[in-house]
Amino acid sequence: MGIRCWVLGVGCWLMAIAAFSQTTITHHPSPITPNWRDSLTAINKQIAESTWSTDLHLRKANANLQLKQWQYAVDEYALVLQKEPHNPAALFYRAYANTHLRRFDLSRNDLTDLLAIVPSHFEARLSLAVVLQQLGRKQDALDNLNQLIQQHADSAVVYAARANLERQMKQDEVALYDWQKAEELAPRDPTYVVSHVDLLLVLERRKEARRVLDAAVKRGIPRGLLTEWYEKTNR
Repeated sequence: MGIRCWVLGVGCWLMAIAAFSQTTITHHPSPITPNWRDSLTAINKQIAESTWSTDLHLRKANANLQLKQWQYAVDEYALVLQKEPHNPAALFYRAYANTHLRRFDLSRNDLTDLLAIVPSHFEARLSLAVVLQQLGRKQDALDNLNQLIQQHADSAVVYAARANLERQMKQDEVALYDWQKAEELAPRDPTYVVSHVDLLLVLERRKEARRVLDAAVKRGIPRGLLTEWYEKTNR
């Protein structure tokens, strides 16, 4: 299979989650566990046998997320937020769960509250841009991405996110610039290359698209990953 274009959407939340685990917030979904249902049973037993523990309830919500039990996760994070209204992990992951339930207004509210507590929170602002797009508020999403680029000018993913949004907004020339910036910042990532090339092909700029592909191969991206896109430049 060929490399697909980079698309900003719910998938972007997954990147945010991965980055979020590197922040100072300690309670987040773990990537691997032998059996989440067994873990959930054990955690429920601990909760029943102990006094209130934020850690236990966050771990239970974590298990719910891993099992894709979105509403149960939302309910569990709500319990935490009743006790600790400013708990960053509960705000972020309740927003994440609500996005899977397509409750974008609620997701926006939690992310806005989190950013009021931690204004420089990268993942929260990136996720808010995703949610605002889902709500049809593209200019507000663009404003958030512009702010992120001011704060994180070395982030390829933010330039890619902005390029994707600009393309949706028919701002093709600035989108091309942002795809180029994303490639410069992550020169071995083929998804940025094919997204750049895809837009060039839509604009009927095939020779330029070919040059972008050739430059990517020179940077070390295997030509075989780009075969489909080379073929498209010859059509």
